[in-house]
Amino acid sequence: MEYGIGGSGGGSGGSGGDPHDGSDPQRRKKRYHRHTAYQIQKLEAMFKDFPHPDEKQRLQLSRELGLAPRQIKFWFQNRRTQMKAQHERADNCALRAENDRIRCENIAIREALKNVICPTCGGPPVGEDAYFDEQKLRIENAQLKEELDRVSSIAAKYIGRPISQLPPVQPIQLSSLDLSMASFGAQGMAGPSLDLDLLPGSSSSSTAPHLPFQAIAITDMDKSLMADVATNAMDEFIRLLQSNEPLWVKSTKDGREVLSLSTYERLFSRGSSHLKNPNILIEASRDSGVVIMNALTLVDMFMDSKKWVELFPTIVSKAQTLEVVSSGMLGGQSGTLQLMYEELQVLSPLVPTRQFYLLRFCQQIEQGSWAIVNVSYDLPQDSQSAALRPRCHKLPSGCLIQDMPNGYSKVTWVEHVEVEDKTPTHALFKELIHSGSAFGAERWLATLQRMCERFACLMVTANSTRDLGVIPSPEGKRSMMKLAQRMVSNFCASINPSNGHQWTTLSGLSEVEVRASLHRSTNPGQPSGVVLSAATTIWLPVSPQNVFNFFRDERTRPQWDVLFSGSAIQEVAHIANGSHPGNSISVLRALNTSQNNMLILQESCIDSSGSLVVYCPVDLPGINVAMSGEDPSYIPLLPSGFTILPDGHHGGDSGGDGASTSTSNTLPGSIGSGGRSGGGSLITVVFQILVSSLPSAKMNPESVTTVNNLIGTTVQQIKAALNCPPTSF
Repeated sequence: MEYGIGGSGGGSGGSGGDPHDGSDPQRRKKRYHRHTAYQIQKLEAMFKDFPHPDEKQRLQLSRELGLAPRQIKFWFQNRRTQMKAQHERADNCALRAENDRIRCENIAIREALKNVICPTCGGPPVGEDAYFDEQKLRIENAQLKEELDRVSSIAAKYIGRPISQLPPVQPIQLSSLDLSMASFGAQGMAGPSLDLDLLPGSSSSSTAPHLPFQAIAITDMDKSLMADVATNAMDEFIRLLQSNEPLWVKSTKDGREVLSLSTYERLFSRGSSHLKNPNILIEASRDSGVVIMNALTLVDMFMDSKKWVELFPTIVSKAQTLEVVSSGMLGGQSGTLQLMYEELQVLSPLVPTRQFYLLRFCQQIEQGSWAIVNVSYDLPQDSQSAALRPRCHKLPSGCLIQDMPNGYSKVTWVEHVEVEDKTPTHALFKELIHSGSAFGAERWLATLQRMCERFACLMVTANSTRDLGVIPSPEGKRSMMKLAQRMVSNFCASINPSNGHQWTTLSGLSEVEVRASLHRSTNPGQPSGVVLSAATTIWLPVSPQNVFNFFRDERTRPQWDVLFSGSAIQEVAHIANGSHPGNSISVLRALNTSQNNMLILQESCIDSSGSLVVYCPVDLPGINVAMSGEDPSYIPLLPSGFTILPDGHHGGDSGGDGASTSTSNTLPGSIGSGGRSGGGSLITVVFQILVSSLPSAKMNPESVTTVNNLIGTTVQQIKAALNCPPTSF
């Protein structure tokens, strides 16, 4: 055998040899077994001291035992696997014995409790008055009936069969979840007028996030229903992954995979839409690609809500695990079911966030393959809040993650959402939203590929050939990358804040519509005081790639950065954080200014769904702290920047990867492009300014006028530099 032990020993047994050496099969067999036993004894002795031999040790064993180096390598791998299995079996036996012991103790305690007597009268112990006991039981019985009726209606809606067919479970009331750290409120659209005299004074307004409801209670009946919903969703999701035509078809508009609604409705009969509004947008797309991260790491990140936000800061503005309904088997993620809250965003204040309460279910399909499915789940506590915002319902969606050699993974992503079109979509974003590319599978996958490249660069100790500047060590490089990552996350969170703050439209400029938000900043990683955020979105007839190159190039920065009065900019450090040359981190310095102690930290990132250029002034001591490899968590950052998105038109170089959608009564791809011909860019300009270092200070109108004029001047200079007509917006 090729990798067996003993395969290289023994003679040829040809003619002309010693008759006592090879002609007797029994002698050859005995000699072979002796030689194999010696090999195994030698390998076992080596394994005790060096279970992971290096190449030099494997070569030495190869010469001593007459085996190929690959045989040595695979023997040690198999032996380590055997030892691991033996240890796991031993642990399982010990756990079973402990479980049996605890069960016996539990039975003994129960029996002892049955024989408890009252020390006064010698009879059984008496609790409260029988009348009150009966009243308590009646109240509890009424509550359970009400709970049963509610769950029955939900069960009929989701799984198509009455509650009587579910496994009988006693509904035990669990303690309420503590949602005091959640923040579910921002709508991202214009709200009350901006208070220029006094910020909200209550502690709840300044520190505690806004909640749609204060707490939820999950019963065992709810958990049983959630498990049923998640299992059905996983079954549908696997069928969506495994099917091709006629369920998935190529869009005639952009050539990407979209769902055939007629085929879907025939294969997955649902009766009616989950949403009652007749103006329903249905978005369904699928995409696949390779990412530079192993499958287990991806699964762990997807099942951790904090890491989920870090992985998709441009898409996920808020995510929180509300309840772990069931944990994975043997300490892994397979079998894990979570109830989550999630807000998804487009990086512009003109587009409201999409809010979901969903079940996330992870299951290992086969060795090296995991499926993670998301499906919406309605909570009765959210019914009042949901009536005030556009409803979004996520049908079985998610991703299939398959391990590949060299630490890579193949990811297949499916997005399938129903959205109520309650309020008209802003004209600038109508084509992007209705084409499906704003929240489609292509955007998720492109962002995942870019972020995985970034994490890979973070783990590399050697400098890239594209790196330059004065960063002295790998620790300094990682510290700078972490600082830039926090800057980008803060920037994305400022556009659609999940803290109850709302954008207010400012007046004073006729050309652009500026929206502002005022809030107190008390986080350690931000300047303490009153922060004014202002943003506007414009359309330019320039391709997103050209706009991105214009913003990220330090040589063209004086053409738009009014804060440096046209001073030349020098790049003093550069870190590559992806395969695309535009994915990089820079440290910039303004020449011929009096601000010699102030530098600019900038990160630019681009993928097929859009791009960002984010920057923030950082003083020289702060940059030195990061470059020396120290913890950059407390360096204050107040970032500003630009988001660049394709406008959704496919007539030109839009650079986007949109997926087609349909309304409830049209076929995929039936929405015409209309409006402007060709592909332009949607640019969102965001400025954040610390207007006062005192958290309790009052706001004056001059600050609003300043930021209003700042954005207006910046927009005018951008249009002039890109040779755009002044009226294009």
